[in-house]
Parts: sequence; C-alpha cells; structure tokens
Amino acid sequence: MSDFTKALLMFSGGQDSATCLAWALDRYDHVETVGFDYGQRHNIEMTCRADVRDRIKGLNTDWAKRLGDDHIIDLSNLGAISETSLTRDVEITLNETGLPSTFVPGRNMIFLNFAAALGYRRGIYALIGGMCEADFSGYPDCRAETLDATMMAISLGMDRTFTLDTPLMHLSKAGAWALSERLGGAALVEIIRTFTHTCYLGERGVLHDWGYGCGTCPACELRAVGWDTYCA
Repeated sequence: MSDFTKALLMFSGGQDSATCLAWALDRYDHVETVGFDYGQRHNIEMTCRADVRDRIKGLNTDWAKRLGDDHIIDLSNLGAISETSLTRDVEITLNETGLPSTFVPGRNMIFLNFAAALGYRRGIYALIGGMCEADFSGYPDCRAETLDATMMAISLGMDRTFTLDTPLMHLSKAGAWALSERLGGAALVEIIRTFTHTCYLGERGVLHDWGYGCGTCPACELRAVGWDTYCA
C-alpha cells in the first residue's frame, strides 16, 4: 500500500468532519482518524465521535474494511491559554478585532502540526480536514491561504510531501448536507443529523429538525440555515 492510498482525518464528531469521513472512505484504501481534546466547552463532541465513526462504518462493507485506528491527542494546554468562548463559560460575542470570541488562536495550525507528526509516525502523508471558507465564521485559520502556508511549512520541516484535502472548503452548510446525501444517502444524512455534535455550548437536550443544539450559537445557526436550504 503506497503512502497516498492512506489518509488521516482530523475528526471531531461534528457535521463537517463526519461528512469528510464518508468522503475519505469513498476515496482512500485506508483511513485513520484523530481527535483533539483541547478543553473545548463542547467536550460532548469527544463522547459522540466514537459512535458516529461506528455508525458510518456500518453503512458500507467497503467503508468498514477501510476504516482504521482512531487516535486521541491531549491538547489541554491549548485550552488553558485560550481566553475564548469555546474554552471558557462566557458569552459568545465579537472581540475588539471583529472576530467571534469562539476563535481559538492557532487551533487549526496546531491541529495540522500534530496530525502531521502522527501521520509521519504512521506512514500517512495525506491529511483531511473539514475546514470551510464559505461558512468559516470569520476564522482566519480556515482560509485556504493559511492552510496552504501551514502545509508547506510542515512538508519542509518534516522533509516529506504532506497533502491536505478540504472537501468542504468551498461548500455552504447546505452543500455539505447535499454532499453527505450523495455519499451515503438518507442513512448518512440521518446519522449526521442525530448523532453528530456541532453546538458550541454542548447542548444536546432538544432534537431539532437539523440536529441537537442550543439553536442560538453561531454553529447552530449555520447548521440550521444550511438544513433549511438543503430541504427547500
């Protein structure tokens, strides 16, 4: 098996990474996943992710054969130094620079570096992430330019050619729902709707048409609008 028949997906257990998991299993012979526990306020996603993995695996016998190991990396120090609404129980607002207070500085760049370090050890040089420029909530580390520069530095620093696939980069949330339907039909859409977690507040008390969540945080609003547009 060559290096580029294998991929490592940064998998949070949310809508975007679940869609990317199906996308990866449809294209690669071997897919491993990695999750990051960074003290996120919505830590419930760390509980949901294993169930989502298993349910997606159960949709397709080929996918079941291709899905490999899952890895968890402790990045709690990132949460400890991040004074954000995603790592502290504080109101979600816009900060003085106009960025949402849910922006965790350096998060995606740190994720990519740790994923690449793991991939290097596992002989996997194709990374996959659910970053999305169309619905990126103002996060500068979701922009294609940021990701390209980070991957160039990783490839230079590790003396290996790493690649990064971002299947959702230019899709809206409605487009992400449509992609999941194309990949796995209504069954995959239902898994993503009912078992993934996106809400920044970690709310899973009420099942809305679009899934669980508080319904008012930016992540829920994007997901709800995307669902309504997808269903229209």
